[in-house]
Amino acid sequence: MSARGELSTAAHDWIAQDPDEETRAELTALVAAAEGDDEQAVSELADRFDGRLTFGTAGLRGAIAAGPNRMNRVLVAQAARGLAEYLLERAAPGETPSVVIGYDGRKNSDVFARDSAELFAGAGLRAVLLPRMLPTPLVAFAVRHLDATAGVMVTASHNPPNDNGYKVYLGGADRGSQIVSPVDEEIEAHILRVAARGSVAELTRSEGYELAPESVFEAYVAETAAVCWLPAAEIGAQPRTVYTAMHGVGWETLARVLGRAGFIEPDVVASQIMPDARFPTVSFPNPEEPGALDLAFAEARSGGAQLVIANDPDADRLAIAVPDSGSASGFRRLSGNEVGALLGWRVAEAHAARMRDGERDTRRAGPATAGSRAVPSAAPPATLATSCVSSPALAAVAAAYGLRFQETLTGFKWVSRVPGLIFGYEEALGYLVNPDTVRDKDGISAAVALLTLASDLAVDGYTLLDQLDRFSERFGHFGSVQIALRVTDLSLIDTVMKRLRSTPPTNIGGVQVAGIDDLAGGSAELPPSDILRIRMADGSRIMVRPSGTEPKLKVYLDASSSAGKLDKRKKTVAARLAALEAGMRELVS
Repeated sequence: MSARGELSTAAHDWIAQDPDEETRAELTALVAAAEGDDEQAVSELADRFDGRLTFGTAGLRGAIAAGPNRMNRVLVAQAARGLAEYLLERAAPGETPSVVIGYDGRKNSDVFARDSAELFAGAGLRAVLLPRMLPTPLVAFAVRHLDATAGVMVTASHNPPNDNGYKVYLGGADRGSQIVSPVDEEIEAHILRVAARGSVAELTRSEGYELAPESVFEAYVAETAAVCWLPAAEIGAQPRTVYTAMHGVGWETLARVLGRAGFIEPDVVASQIMPDARFPTVSFPNPEEPGALDLAFAEARSGGAQLVIANDPDADRLAIAVPDSGSASGFRRLSGNEVGALLGWRVAEAHAARMRDGERDTRRAGPATAGSRAVPSAAPPATLATSCVSSPALAAVAAAYGLRFQETLTGFKWVSRVPGLIFGYEEALGYLVNPDTVRDKDGISAAVALLTLASDLAVDGYTLLDQLDRFSERFGHFGSVQIALRVTDLSLIDTVMKRLRSTPPTNIGGVQVAGIDDLAGGSAELPPSDILRIRMADGSRIMVRPSGTEPKLKVYLDASSSAGKLDKRKKTVAARLAALEAGMRELVS
C-alpha cells in the first residue's frame, strides 16, 4: 500500500473510534479532500498521523483536532487507560489506586475530564472528579488532601485558545508534585500499548466515579487564606486593586480566599472575569504577552488603582503591575524575577524571625504565620529554590539569611521537589509560597502573599517599587532580559542550538565569554537538559534553551551590580543587559 493509502486507512480507522462528532466530521472532510488529491489536505493529514503527541513530564498538550498528533477524545481515552494501567501495575497487593481529576474552562476540558473519570472507574480505580471547573492548584492540593495516588488536570494553561492538555500529578512520596522522568516514559509505554490494542470504543467505562465534596474546596480556601500574615486591622491599608482572570477560572477561588483572609474585594475586569474558552479579548491568553493586560490597565486607570493582579487561565501563574508614569499604559508589569525576589525575601525574613523567636522545631514553609504544618527538627535545611534560567537574585537572599539555595531544571515539577523548600519560583510567573499546602506553582496563594506584602508596605507608606529599590540596596541590583524567538519550523531551533555548540561565541556584546556549560550532559547540580549556560567575564550570565511547551527558542540574560549607590547600580546593569541583548540577537537570528 502506498504511503498516501496508509494515511487514508489510518484516518478512516480513527474516524470509526472517535466519539466526538465535531472532530469526526472535520477529519472526514479532510480525508475526502486528501483522497481528491488536495495536496494541502494530504500534508495536513500526514502531520496529524505520521506522529503522535508524546506523553512527557508536562503530560500532553496540543491543538484540538482529530488524529494522534492532536488533542482529542481518542487520545485522551488512550492516555487515561494507559495511566490507569500504570497505577494498577505499581499498586500494592489489595490496593485500589485513586485519581483526582480537575479541569479548567478551555474547550473540551470538561469532556476530557469526564471521559477520564469514566475510564479510570471502568479500569477499577477510585476516580474523584472535582465538582466544577477550578484552578490547577486545586488538583495538586486535592491529591494530598484526599491522599490520592495520582491527579489529572485538564488544561493547556496559557496556550492559544484551541489548545488543551493533560497534566499528571503523583501522590504518596511525591506529595502531589507533577511527574518527572522516568515516570513519564513508563506511562507513555502503557499508553502506546493501549493504542496498539485497538479502538478506544472497546475500553471499559463506568459512571461509578465520585464527585469531590465541597469540603475539598473549602479546605484549600482556608489553608490558602492563612498565607496572609497581616492582622485584620492592617489589611485596611491594602492598595486599591484591579484583578483579571484572563477569561480563566481563577476568580471564584481567589475571591473566596481574599474574603476569608479579610481583604477588600478588588475591582475586576468584567469582560475577562468569567471563563470563556474563546478568549475573545486577548490575542494570546498569557499575562506575559504584550497587550494581554491592556484592559486591566484601563480599568486601573479609570478607578485610580495602585495595583493590578492577573492570573493566567488556569490560575497557576501570577502577573503583577504597578503605576508607572513613564509607561505609555501608565503601568509597569513586574517581571517574574522581581516578584520572585520580593516574595523570597519576605519568606526568608519570616523564617529568620521564627528562628529568633526560638521556633526551631516548628519551622513553617512560606510567609504565613498560621495554617502551615510543623516540620520536624530533623528535616532538610530550609531552602530557597529557582529554576536555572531564573535570576540569581534569590541566591543572594539565601546567602544573606544563611539559607540553602538550589537551582533546578526549568519547570515546577523540579522546583517543587527540592528538599526543605520554603519558597520557590520560576521567572515565567510561577511561585510557590506555601509548599506544605500545594506542591506546584499556585497563582492564588501567590496573589495572597503579594497583596499582603503590598498592604504591609502601605502601612508604612511604601510601595512595591520602593521595596524593589530596598532589595537592590541590600542585596545588589539584579536585572534580567528575555529574548523569545518564535518559529513555525521547529528545526530552526535545533539549527541554532547546534550552531552555538559547534561554533561557540568568544565575545558577546563586547564582553568576553568566560566559559560555556553545555547541560546536555548534565552537571554536578543538574540532570541532562538541552540548555547552554554562557558565563561572561563581567559576571553576567546567558541561558539558551528551547521552550518545553511552545515553538520558541528562549534566551535569558542576567546581570547584577553591587558597586556604588542605587542609581549607579541600575545604570551599570542596564548597560550590560543592552549590550548582551544586542549581541545575542545577532547570534540567534
